[in-house]
Amino acid sequence: MSRGISLTDESPSRAAVFEGTRGQLTLLSVPRPAPGSGELLVDVLGCTLCGSDLHTIEGRRRVATPTVLGHEIVGRIAAFGDPDLPWLDLGGETLAIGDRIVWAIVASCGACPACHRGLPQKCQRGVKYGHEQAVDRRVLTGGLADACLLAGGTSIVKLPAGMPLEVACPAGCATATVAAAVEPAGKLAGRTVAVFGLGLLGLTACAMVQTQGAANVIAIDPSPARRARATAFGATAVLEPGGLDSHDLAERLDLAIEVSGSPAAVSEAIAHATVGGGIHLVGSVAPAGSVAIDPERIVRRLLTIRGIHNYAPRHLLAAVRFLDAQRDAFPFLTLVDRWYSLDASAEAFAEAIRSQAVRVGVRPERPLEILPGARSS
Repeated sequence: MSRGISLTDESPSRAAVFEGTRGQLTLLSVPRPAPGSGELLVDVLGCTLCGSDLHTIEGRRRVATPTVLGHEIVGRIAAFGDPDLPWLDLGGETLAIGDRIVWAIVASCGACPACHRGLPQKCQRGVKYGHEQAVDRRVLTGGLADACLLAGGTSIVKLPAGMPLEVACPAGCATATVAAAVEPAGKLAGRTVAVFGLGLLGLTACAMVQTQGAANVIAIDPSPARRARATAFGATAVLEPGGLDSHDLAERLDLAIEVSGSPAAVSEAIAHATVGGGIHLVGSVAPAGSVAIDPERIVRRLLTIRGIHNYAPRHLLAAVRFLDAQRDAFPFLTLVDRWYSLDASAEAFAEAIRSQAVRVGVRPERPLEILPGARSS
């Protein structure tokens, strides 16, 4: 029996549970909870596997186990804990049974010191989807399941009609995190931006800064396949790591967005930032080594180095609106390489790690229709 999880033979809900053994998931039947006051129950429609999920299942990132991974989730509202009360999303839209939604990665309490400082993503009493230990009522809190129980304090956005899962799933992590990384830069019109790392976050960052008027968008990645995608997402120049040393824009870098987590990329970003430039670090979420920094360079160039981890609710709303407005301008639909069924979740992880696909997704049921750019397992 799985540690901490009460099993049932009669429950209609399944979950692919990670118990701490590298590369292994166990498909279990678990009770389908009735939502309490302030809670929502959703049926999971799809979940894409984020880089942090891969770090966890490979043993590079520690989590409390057993756990249900997955936090880039789209769900359909199945039940309200307070059915007689009005439920609104972040944009003020009324929520109803059957609506497709995405939600913030952290449900925040609104009352702790972090929340009072405007950092709800660091709530000291928060529930973090796809990261919680699966015990008691917190079993179904990840996307690798038939259902997910949303805690009170969860920020929700209703999805626009017709937005495909391939586009919508990453909104709850990758897209919203990019929105949080871009926002502090202010106006980007006419500026030069470099994006280090061209996975889903990096490609989204290229598209987002391009739509905000950046004159030059320099995309940097060691993978030829990933570099080949970048121009379709707004990049005006594509380089290998180290390529800024000889690029004619090397000393005009107003903003660097680092999403790869590579210490060498962090060093390259700092080395080439212009006076008043910003270096926004997003990708360093697992141990990868330290970076030497010359403080005189930071001082004399008036540089700002900022860490971005997760996001505030407003960034989730911005992410969904961005994807809705730009889904035809950029090929977001092509970024989920393949879908797997829930009972093949371990194979989905293996494929994501082996192929270095931008995203691999898991659906509780086999999709009836395969959209262009995605393949069913």
